[in-house]
Amino acid sequence: MNDGSTDRTKNILDDAWANNRISFVHNSPVNQGKGAAVRMGFKYAKGDLVIIQDADLELDPNEYYKLIEPFASRDVKVVYGSRFLRSDRNVSIINLIANKFLVFLTNLLYGSSLTDMETAYKVFRTEMIKDIKLECNGFDFEPEITAKILKKGIKIVEIPIEYHPRTREEGKKVNWKDGIKAIWCLLKFRF
Repeated sequence: MNDGSTDRTKNILDDAWANNRISFVHNSPVNQGKGAAVRMGFKYAKGDLVIIQDADLELDPNEYYKLIEPFASRDVKVVYGSRFLRSDRNVSIINLIANKFLVFLTNLLYGSSLTDMETAYKVFRTEMIKDIKLECNGFDFEPEITAKILKKGIKIVEIPIEYHPRTREEGKKVNWKDGIKAIWCLLKFRF
């Protein structure tokens, strides 16, 4: 965790750890990006399932139960929360077009039928995700992990989720350069 955080995340986590509400906290002196943070989390994951939850709370943690429900079937290894399986998508037109294009390219390259590849809600069986070698540090983690899962022939189950997007003024960081990186990753990991 980067000490430059302005939302008190470090203090909140340190307090939770000190009071035995969580079992591990990793504080990174330098922000290395989302992909690096998620890889670190996977390294220390111990339970049956691992869920990615971005700190921005665009996605509601109260929906965890919906995301883990499909794992009642031992055949399910990966669940994505899809922002686009709901009629009230709550997404700007630019982001919708960009996401639709990236999903189209993912489905075309990998023979999948996803609706939301860039979702921040991804849930995995821990033993499965630890077997996938990840390398991307930034937001390019999203297409990388999807590409590598699909390339292994693993089916991704999607569940509709609610989405409350932030604006740039509220700290949204993804931009068009991340879209270019996503396209590059999808092509790179396919071929």
